Amino acid sequence: MKEPPDNQAPLVTVDRLAVTFHTPRGTVRAVREASLEVRRGELLGLVGESGCGKSTAAFAIMGYLPGTARVDGSILFEGTEVASMGASELRHLRGNRMAMVYQDPATSLNPTMRVGPQIEEVLREHLGMDSRQARERTAELFESVGLAEPDLIGRRYPHQLSGGMQQRVVIAMALACDPDLLIMDEPTTGLDVTTEANILDLVVDLKQRVNAGILYVSHNLGVIARVADRVIVMYAGQTVEQAPVGGLFKSPQ
Repeated sequence: MKEPPDNQAPLVTVDRLAVTFHTPRGTVRAVREASLEVRRGELLGLVGESGCGKSTAAFAIMGYLPGTARVDGSILFEGTEVASMGASELRHLRGNRMAMVYQDPATSLNPTMRVGPQIEEVLREHLGMDSRQARERTAELFESVGLAEPDLIGRRYPHQLSGGMQQRVVIAMALACDPDLLIMDEPTTGLDVTTEANILDLVVDLKQRVNAGILYVSHNLGVIARVADRVIVMYAGQTVEQAPVGGLFKSPQ
């Protein structure tokens, strides 16, 4: 039987992370020194201007960086070093314990497949569900993220959905295996103001419903003020300030 989680212990600990890319044109230090902790049940906002390295840090936590990247420092998931994991162990971790929602939902969905089977494939692969169970669970996930007609939406192709609907499908896919860590990389970029507000309402609702740790990456301080419990500020590849969300806006350093 699975032991209940310790909400006091950090789910993810990043200590003095540095990411360097080796390119034909030279060396690029995208992240110089970044440290953060994500705890279960909290939403940590990672905020900074474009190009400061916040998305690179998020990809490093997921182990998604290319072979041209050199990663220094430490990334611990529940005390285990992510860099020391083998390919199969990392694949299992990403499928069952960690999930990511990207900026552009259109690039996260296969344009040649209906959206329902895309989530059903995840459920069959990682949770061992049969086709009927996967189909029923997919409808439940669609309903949980506020999609109308959850039993029918899965029959549509991505291009038949609006941007906001696509992002809800991607969030449903990320939640499919009930992850312990959910990373959201500017999930409202490119959406209109009304749709952005609806997605942010969904994020706030998810924070209250699931006992996961959520890392929300954004350059938008207004968004962070609305959804985060705690905020870390990045600048020029470094984490330079962290505080509870109220304290950051009341007395920024």
